[in-house]
Amino acid sequence: MDKVIVLIGAPGAGKGTQARLLDERRGIPQISTGDIFREMKTLDTPLAREVQDIMASGKLISDDLTYKIVRERTSKEDAAGTYVLDGYPRTAVQAKQLEDLAKEQGKEIVAIEIDVDREELMKRLTGRRSCPVCGEIYNIYSKPPKFDNRCDEHPESELAHRADDTEEKVKVRLETYDELTKPLLEYYDRSGRLKKVNGEGEIEDIYRQVTELV
Repeated sequence: MDKVIVLIGAPGAGKGTQARLLDERRGIPQISTGDIFREMKTLDTPLAREVQDIMASGKLISDDLTYKIVRERTSKEDAAGTYVLDGYPRTAVQAKQLEDLAKEQGKEIVAIEIDVDREELMKRLTGRRSCPVCGEIYNIYSKPPKFDNRCDEHPESELAHRADDTEEKVKVRLETYDELTKPLLEYYDRSGRLKKVNGEGEIEDIYRQVTELV
C-alpha cells in the first residue's frame, strides 16, 4: 500500500535533509509546505492570490487553506504513489484533516519523529553560518571553517549569521514547536503509528533508520 510519510522534528532536527534524500535516492517526492508557500508568492492562480493577500495582511494561513493547498499539490501526478510531507501537519487539527486526504487517496500514514536533544538543537541553530558567495553552510561547533568566520573557498567573504539564529530567537522557536507539536505527537502515538529515530548521529545512519521504517 502506498504511504504518506509524515516527518516530524524540531527546527534543526534535519527533516528537510532526510526528505530530500528520500526524494533523490528513492524517488519519493518531497512535499514541503514551506517551499509551496514561497512558490505561491510568484504564482498567479486564485489559490496563490488568496495566500498572497493573507501574507500581505500579516495574518496566519488557516488550517483549512493549508489543507486545500496540500490537497492540490498531492493530487499531481508525481504524488500518485508514496510521498513525504515536510512541514505538514503541524497541529492535531491538520493531522485529522490529513487522515481524510490519505483515506481519499487510498494511502496509509507513517509518522516518523526525528528526535534530537534540545542542547544539540541549540548548537546546530545558533552555530550556523553561511557563505554569501557560494551558500556553503558551516557550524562553529560541528563544522567550523579553516579560518575564523571566513569561507574555505572564498576567504575574502565573511560568513553570514541569520538574524533568527540568535539564542533568544531559537529558544522561542523551539518553545513554539513544543507547544504546537506535542498534541501532534500524542495524536500519532495514541494510534500506534508514531515511530522515532535518533537524529543525532551521522546523516547516513539517520537515513538508514528512516528507510527501515518506510
